[in-house]
Formats: sequence, C-alpha cells, structure tokens
Amino acid sequence: MVAPDASPIRFVALGDSYTIGTAVDSASSWPSQLVAALAAPGGSGTRLALVGNLGVDGYTSGELIRDQLPELDRLQPQFVSLLVGVNDVVRGIPVTVYAANLRRIFVVLLAWLPRDRIVTVAIPDYTVTPRGAEFGDASQLSREIAAFNAVIADQSSDLGIRHVDIVDLSLRAAADRSLVAADGLHPSGAQYRLWVERIAPVVIALLASGQAEISEPRA
Repeated sequence: MVAPDASPIRFVALGDSYTIGTAVDSASSWPSQLVAALAAPGGSGTRLALVGNLGVDGYTSGELIRDQLPELDRLQPQFVSLLVGVNDVVRGIPVTVYAANLRRIFVVLLAWLPRDRIVTVAIPDYTVTPRGAEFGDASQLSREIAAFNAVIADQSSDLGIRHVDIVDLSLRAAADRSLVAADGLHPSGAQYRLWVERIAPVVIALLASGQAEISEPRA
C-alpha cells in the first residue's frame, strides 16, 4: 500500500487507436479508465498519473518505434503499457517484421524500466464488429490477429513481462453491440471497462511488488 501523500507513478501508454481510444472520449480510453479505477474507493491505493497517452489511430509497430519511443525522454515514465499490432495486420506487414519491431521496442523499454513496470495487452479481434468485414476475410484476419498475439505474448513471457489477454472480451461484441463504439469498429467505453477489470489487478500486483524500486525520473 502506498502512503496517501506519495507522488503518483508516471504512466505512459504506447500504441494505436486501441490505446488513444478512437471513437470514444478521452476519459473512456482504457488507460484513463485504469487510472480512475486505481484511484477509486476500494482501489489499490496506488496512484497513476497518465503523463502521456501516445496512442495514434492507424499506427503500426514501426511507427511506434519512430514517433513514440523518442517521447520517453520527455515524459520520464515510471510505468508503461504497450498495445500495438492491429495495423501491422491490416497493412499486411509480415509477422516476422512485427516480431523484430517488438524486440526493438522491448530493448528500449527495458533500458528505461524494470520488467515489472511494463505491461503488454493483446490485440483485440475487431472482425466481429459491424465494420470488421471492410478489411477483408474475417476468418483469415482473425487467424492473423491470433498469430500476432502469440508473438507479443511469447516475447513478453520470455522477458518476464506481464501480458494481459483481452481477446475473449473483444469477441463479446459479436453478440453485444453496446461494446462497439459509434463508428462501428472500435471498442466502446463499456468494452474498455471490461478490459480494465482484467488489467487493473495485474497492474496493482506489479506496482505492489516493489514500490521502493520505482525509478525516479531521470535528470
């Protein structure tokens, strides 16, 4: 448990539309909901400050490397989330390239933070949404998303980084359209709330595992 007057932990979220929360208001994005959940009565007592939600709609893993990783020097994170890959799938980027890009991302993140200050999140399966069919054969795309998710899950596991699988939650949108945003493609705030119910306990456990070891921002 953290003392009430402890400084908030500087949280930076890296990713694409699923991180920035395309088609929902900023407070409904899952990083913002995570911060609110931890601060709510009955939460962990750990305070996160979202100092940067760097997610950009349409970004691939390569674009994240180019544009988001350099921002770490400015933002001085003490905790980082990573969710990227769906646009690699959409653009036909080979899974081998994605795997190589993830390795580069993890090298940079682990130079900044210990492994228990990083969490990765699976790519949701958007093929069940009303607009999912616009991007090609749903069965093929779903298989590709699963292949990309296997890569980020395996690399996270190999490095001792916690990975949270939310694919089953995204698939609920097939039967429950309230889990889809007004654009017919991205998750709604309600779906992100389900994600946070699964992500928050992982983050709480990570942050409780070594509060004294949380690195101070670099000078």
